[in-house]
Amino acid sequence: MRDDNSNPQKIPPTMRALQLRAYDGKPESLVLVEKPVPHPGKGQVLVKITATPVNPSDAGFVRGLYAMQKKLPVTPGFEGSGTVVAAGSGVMGRALAGKRVACSAPFDGDGTWAEYMVTSAKMCIPLRKHVSLEQGAMLIVNPMTAWALLDIAKRGGHRAVVQSAAASALGRMIFRLGQRLGITVINIVRRQEQVDLLQALGAKYVLNSSAPDFDEHLHRLSHQLQVSLSLEAVCGEIAGYILRALPKGAKMIVYGAISEQGCQIDPRSLIFDGKRLEGFWLAEWARNKSMFGQIRAAMQVQKLLASDLKTEVRARLPLEDAAKGLQQYAAQMTEGKILLVPHGSKTHTEQF
Repeated sequence: MRDDNSNPQKIPPTMRALQLRAYDGKPESLVLVEKPVPHPGKGQVLVKITATPVNPSDAGFVRGLYAMQKKLPVTPGFEGSGTVVAAGSGVMGRALAGKRVACSAPFDGDGTWAEYMVTSAKMCIPLRKHVSLEQGAMLIVNPMTAWALLDIAKRGGHRAVVQSAAASALGRMIFRLGQRLGITVINIVRRQEQVDLLQALGAKYVLNSSAPDFDEHLHRLSHQLQVSLSLEAVCGEIAGYILRALPKGAKMIVYGAISEQGCQIDPRSLIFDGKRLEGFWLAEWARNKSMFGQIRAAMQVQKLLASDLKTEVRARLPLEDAAKGLQQYAAQMTEGKILLVPHGSKTHTEQF
């Protein structure tokens, strides 16, 4: 599939979109429908979606496990890419007309798992010429999160960090970006094949949480390297193990809960060792950034999309195969992203 051109396009009256009808995670609750193409209002744009990924946040959203539950029925999908084909009133929207963009879904409306989406012009990032629409579709959720977390680490003077879910797409980005920024990363995974994967990428410190001596090794290594920050994406028991192993005064930032469990933290770590527990949500981080800060971060991330912040794609599917894509992704997240291609077909999904 080729990138859409930069000229505004003729807009059809209707479009295909995925519609979630219940927050129960059942395949039959995600239905492909035909509906009118929405019209952008003041400060909004209409994006013709080229590609949109399945992320852990999407998998959680369709099951009702995300931070927000939108009014049903609703089209899921938090991020994607495409071309702005119409704009409502407002300078920013008109400036984006005809431009290729990465885009986020509105907080209170339909998302990216559709042929077209209306969103705020402020939630669109113009793509640089060297960035493909496929890369742009995966620019926001993982790359921006990796950038934000390592920016927090750098500004906080943390010279060594430990991260869980290190073999995930985001975990690999954090490891590679840490190398670039001179921040040592201890990587924690659950299986030996994930250890092998990260070591093949050049990771020096990889620990398997399933090993019988995991706690001892993590404690020794984190003190040896003076780890002062943990980036936690799993929660459950592993969060407690990690925080307990870290030196006094260390901080844990929780940005995910892959285990779908709460953080089982020993209160003694917080009371007697001066350790801290914080949460991170990308949307909130972005809201607290100035417009200049957001633009700078977006430009820096785009420079690294083909290297440190690269995302592997294992399948490109049409909208009608979204339920299958969710199941494939949930079964093995480390094998690469599932991309939905709204305007593609089963015979054209590999032609980016």
